[in-house]
Amino acid sequence: MIDIIVDTIIDVLKLIPFLFVAFLLIEVLEHKLTSKNKNIITKSKKFGPVIGSLLGIIPQCGFSVMGTNLYITRIITLGTLISIYLSTSDEMLIIMISEKVEISLILKILLIKIFFGIIYGLIIDKIINKNKKDKETNYELCDEEHCDCNHSILLSAIKHTLHITLFIFIITLIINTIFTLLGDNYLSKILLNNSILSPFITSLIGLIPNCAASVILTELYLNSTISLGALIGGLLTSSGSSLLVLIKNNKNKKENLSIILLLYALGVLSGIIIELISLIK
Repeated sequence: MIDIIVDTIIDVLKLIPFLFVAFLLIEVLEHKLTSKNKNIITKSKKFGPVIGSLLGIIPQCGFSVMGTNLYITRIITLGTLISIYLSTSDEMLIIMISEKVEISLILKILLIKIFFGIIYGLIIDKIINKNKKDKETNYELCDEEHCDCNHSILLSAIKHTLHITLFIFIITLIINTIFTLLGDNYLSKILLNNSILSPFITSLIGLIPNCAASVILTELYLNSTISLGALIGGLLTSSGSSLLVLIKNNKNKKENLSIILLLYALGVLSGIIIELISLIK
């Protein structure tokens, strides 16, 4: 057990410099683009799902939280909200960059998420086509999420780095322990790896309303414990803290449940589609 802990600590320590640099760049990007992104998405109208999917790939869940508040005030449509949720990857991109994953694979995953976000968002808006702008209310991201956005960019980057490092350590330790004590196939069996049913489980994991979901799914995929289809299914439903904001701020509980179930169903469906494509190949 001591060897497992030591190996895990060494693996995680190697990631810290890459995580810090990645978070520092993201903090700079978010501070510069937050207000611009809000203006872009609020003026996108029928192209909302397209814009939402493209902007949603920015790491962390800040934009999906903003999108949630814009939907609650009916400034954006349901299709646009779903497209943002589906394209949001939370910490996945940062972890993969830190793990030095091939850029071609990262782009492939991002493009798949953007594609599904655009397609589903446009279809949803086409079917519903009844969304109207209600009274607009200003929601501030920092007020809603208590994210201490007023702190310096450097301090925020350090805070995020320590936070995600702790998550990665815990999850990696659990995975390494299971692999060592129970065998490599144990987690694969639980998660139905190499099964078309795997997205049912990973999409459920993706609904965990914080960065733990994307960390778990990314680490499992990098350890070859889940397939690409299972990863996609989980990442599509992984929108960070946005679901908590939806439940907290939107008083229509039935609508909240419908959105969560719709998100889950789309994650499962997409994961199965990717699994079938992989089987055909």
